[in-house]
Amino acid sequence: MPNRFVIADPNRCLGCYTCMAGCAFIHKEYGLQPFPRLFVTHTPEGTMPIQCRHCEDAPCAKVCPVKAIELKDQMVKLNEVLCIGCKMCALACPFGCIEIRGTRAPAVEEVGLVNSSLIPLLVGDIGQKTIAVKCDLCSFTEGGPTCVQVCPSKALKEVKGEEIERLSKLKRDANIGSTVSILRSRR
Repeated sequence: MPNRFVIADPNRCLGCYTCMAGCAFIHKEYGLQPFPRLFVTHTPEGTMPIQCRHCEDAPCAKVCPVKAIELKDQMVKLNEVLCIGCKMCALACPFGCIEIRGTRAPAVEEVGLVNSSLIPLLVGDIGQKTIAVKCDLCSFTEGGPTCVQVCPSKALKEVKGEEIERLSKLKRDANIGSTVSILRSRR
């Protein structure tokens, strides 16, 4: 069965960025990287968000050296804890839907490792962890993808495997019908 994913209708998208804000917010709330997993694109033909298509063959998963990306639950899932930030997945993604982002590690005093008055050199940021960021269909929430829920114009829709198969069959049947009509008209 095909993987599920979110599809956008460019005729309905307002380009308001609500989907990006909602995505970043919900991920931050759940302790994940506070970045959007989709990106609103503006072209002369229209505006719409671009995001992971959750490919069945998942080139990103094939190149991940630590198996941080896997096919699971009809989606391509990234485990942020395992990711080492090698950027191979971003290079392999045919849609450019994987971003490599850096997140500040917590300040030493926040973690409680050191008393700032005793060792002032250790106070502050201790570095950055760079990892991949990609759409996870908000699999950690009950309501599904947040971008779909918050879109004011209902331009986004989660498409599941069963629906993809049904739509593909309708398209094949329509193509067969038009091909038969063309062949009959040539006689």
